[in-house]
Formats: sequence, structure tokens, C-alpha cells
Amino acid sequence: MTPEFIVELRRHVGHAELWLIGVTVIVVRGEAGAEEVLLVRRADDGRWTPVTGIVDPGEEPDVAGVREVLEETALAAEMTALLAVQTTRKIEYPNGDRTRFLDHAFLARVTGDGAGSTGAAAGAGAGAGIGAGAGDAAEPHPADGENTEVAWVPLAEIPAMGARFDRTVELAIAARRGQSDGAVLFGAEERPR
Repeated sequence: MTPEFIVELRRHVGHAELWLIGVTVIVVRGEAGAEEVLLVRRADDGRWTPVTGIVDPGEEPDVAGVREVLEETALAAEMTALLAVQTTRKIEYPNGDRTRFLDHAFLARVTGDGAGSTGAAAGAGAGAGIGAGAGDAAEPHPADGENTEVAWVPLAEIPAMGARFDRTVELAIAARRGQSDGAVLFGAEERPR
């Protein structure tokens, strides 16, 4: 659903390109080598992607990530690492609206089912890395009209999602396994050198 502040902006600027702040959240569960990534199937184009969303005016990006995971999957989550800050390519929506995002990509873990429960695996995964969480047993479902499906997808079965999302999943898995130096990726790989 389009946030009200964007609807209001569009009344004034029409389809002109907007510069917005966005979040991408890579939610991971499972032990190293058997990880699953939370993906949503978008209602608008049928593609599988990580949870994504728009940061509301005055909202911190990590808080937006928590909100978007809850809104799109009915799972409570916490952001455990900032993975990347990068500008997206121009996006043109079917209605002609154009935008670009300054996207903040996070690694997250599930803390419960969004209704306060931590699921049957409370305490499971403790100490199993930066992304392990007590809510690993919580099961997602589409919680708003933006997605038609939500699924935990084994790492080896994740469909190609485009360079930005594919790279962000790689960064998330490396961070979760402790194979990252902790540096945040700034900018796209295509950045002129």
C-alpha cells in the first residue's frame, strides 16, 4: 500500500521522479549451511523478493525495517546488522510513477510471531551467530495487500532476484556466519572508480 505522504506528494508532482528512503530486510533462520531466507511474492508483479519498504518521514531506517517485516509477514523481528547503503536504479511503476531509493539493507532475525509469541523454539539458536533468534519457529503469512505469499526459502533454492537483492543476501549470509569484516557496502558495484 502506498504511504499517505507519497499519495499527497503525487498530487503535487504527478509522475515525476521521487527520491525516497527505503529498506531491504534479509531475515534469516537456521544453522550455518542450512539457512532459510524469508521471501515475499509481490502482488504487483509476482516476483519473489526480500521484505522491502519505504521509510516514513522522521522514522529511523532500522525501525522501518521492523515495521515492514511485521506489516508484510506478521512476524516480529529485530535488525542485527546494517549490510549496505545504496541507491537503486530508477523504478517506474505500472501507473507511470517514477522513483529511486536510498536503500538501507539489514540482516534481521525473527523474535516472534508479531502477536507477542516467540514460537515453539524459544531460545533456539542462541549463540548461533548474529542472525539466530528465539522466534525461528514462528511462521509467516501475508499480512497486508502487498504480497500474495510469504515463505522461508532454503538458501540453495532462492530464485534469482536481480543483482542488488542477490548481493544483499550474500552479504547477509556472510555476516550471519561471521565471515564478514563488518564493513557496510556503500554504493552499487557499478560505481565508477
